[in-house]
Amino acid sequence: MVFSSPIFLFLFAPIFFIAYFLTVRKYRNLVALIGSVLFYSWGGPAFLSTLLISLLIDWHIVNSMNKEKDKSIRMFYFLSALIMNIGLLLYFKYSNFFVENINSILIDLHIEPIKWAVVLLPIGISFIVFHKISYIIEVFRDEKKPTDKMVDYFLYILFFPMSIAGPIIKYQDISDQIKYREYRFEDIMYGSYRFSIGLFKKVWIADNVAIIADELFKVPPDSLSIGYAWIGVICYAVQIYFDFSGYADMAIGLSRIMGFKVMENFNMPYLSQNISEFWRRWHISLSSWMRNYIYIPLGGNRRSKIRSFFNLWVVFFISGIWHGANWTFVVWGVLHGILIISDKLFWLNFSKKIPKLLNILITFVFVLITWVFFRADSIGHALGYLKSMFNIFSKQSVFLTPTLYTDRSIVLIIIFSLVITFLPALNFYTYLENKSSRLLFSKYFMMPFSIFILLISIIKCVTNSFSPFIYFRF
Repeated sequence: MVFSSPIFLFLFAPIFFIAYFLTVRKYRNLVALIGSVLFYSWGGPAFLSTLLISLLIDWHIVNSMNKEKDKSIRMFYFLSALIMNIGLLLYFKYSNFFVENINSILIDLHIEPIKWAVVLLPIGISFIVFHKISYIIEVFRDEKKPTDKMVDYFLYILFFPMSIAGPIIKYQDISDQIKYREYRFEDIMYGSYRFSIGLFKKVWIADNVAIIADELFKVPPDSLSIGYAWIGVICYAVQIYFDFSGYADMAIGLSRIMGFKVMENFNMPYLSQNISEFWRRWHISLSSWMRNYIYIPLGGNRRSKIRSFFNLWVVFFISGIWHGANWTFVVWGVLHGILIISDKLFWLNFSKKIPKLLNILITFVFVLITWVFFRADSIGHALGYLKSMFNIFSKQSVFLTPTLYTDRSIVLIIIFSLVITFLPALNFYTYLENKSSRLLFSKYFMMPFSIFILLISIIKCVTNSFSPFIYFRF
C-alpha cells in the first residue's frame, strides 16, 4: 500500500483518521499501532511475524540492559540486541548478493556453485532496522530511558508514515511525543498541506519525468547521443528527488496530523555549492543517523586527518551498500566519500574563489555522475552510460517515441520552474509554522490550496498505473 494509491486515499486514511480522532487520547497510540500493523501487513505479511517477534525480543533485552548495573552483562545485552538486528538486515538484504558473488567466483574456478533459495526482501527492512538500532544505542548510552509500554516501542518502530521509507527518526527525537503530544487544528491544517504537496510531487512530477528516465536508461548506452544521455540522467535526478522528497512530505504531513513533529529530510539539495553541503541538504535523517551512530563512534574528526578521512570513507561505503545489494550502490557511496574528502582537502577553500552559481553547477554535475551508478543495472551499464555523456564526437542518436516526446518534454521546464517557485513556498510555510504564526494568510490560504492540490493529485492517482516509491526497494 502506497500513499499515492486509491486504497490508501479512499479507504485506509479516512477510516484510520476517523478512528484515531474518535478515540480518547489515552488509547490513540494503540490505534496508531493497529493502523501501522495493518498498513505494513498489506505489503509484507510474510515478514510481519518475524518482525513482531524481533520487536518483542528487542523490548525485553533493552529493558533488561537498562536495569542491569554490571557493565559486562549490560554490554552483553547491548551486543546481543545489536548483532541480532544487524544479522536480520544482513540475512534479508545481502545474503542473495553474497551468494551470487561467491557463486560467480566458484563458476570461474569450475567448482559447483552453492545451491541457495532466494530470500525475499521485506519492505522497509533498512529503515526498520535503523530505527531499532537507534533505540538500542540511545538506551545503552543512557541518553533516553526505554519505553514503559510495549505498545509505545512497537509504535516507534512500526509507525506507518516512517516505517517503509523514512525519514529515519532517532528515538530521542520522538520519545517524548510518543508519551504526550498536543493536538491542534493548525497541525492538522499544516499536515494536510504537506501531504498534498508531497502527493503532487510524486504523481505530477516524479512519475511523469520517470517515463523519460526509464526510456533512456533502457537504451544500450552506445546508442545514446550525448544530449539524450544528459537528458536521461537529469530526468532521473529530478525523479528521485521529487519521488523521495514527496514521500517525506507525505510522511511528515501524516505525522503532523497525528500530533507528531518530525525532522525535515530535504532542503533543496540541488542548490548545494559542494558535496558536503549536498549531504546536509539531502536525506538529512540518514546523514544524521550515520554521523551519530557510525562516524562519531569511529572517532569522527577527533583523531588524525588520515583517520578522519578513513572514517568518512567508511560512512559513505556503508551508506552505499545500505541503499542496495549491488556493486553499483557501493561505487555510488565510495564516490561520494571521495568527493567529501576532496572537499575537506582542497575544494572548500578553492571554491570560495568561484561564483556561487558556478559552484552549484559543478556540484550538480558531480551529483549527476554519481546518480548514473545509482540508477544503472550494473557497473558496465553505468560506465557505458557515462561514456555516452562525455563522448562529444558521438553521432549516435535515439529518439523517444513521438507520443512520449511530445507529451513529456515540457516536464523539464516545469521542474526548473518549481525549483525556483514551488519549493521556496514550502520553506516559507515551514518558517511560518516554526514561528507559531497565526497569520490570517496562513490560515485562510493554506487549507484551500491544500484541497485544490490534493484534488488534482487524486485525479492523477486514479488514472495512473501503480507506481511505488523509489525508496521502497531499500
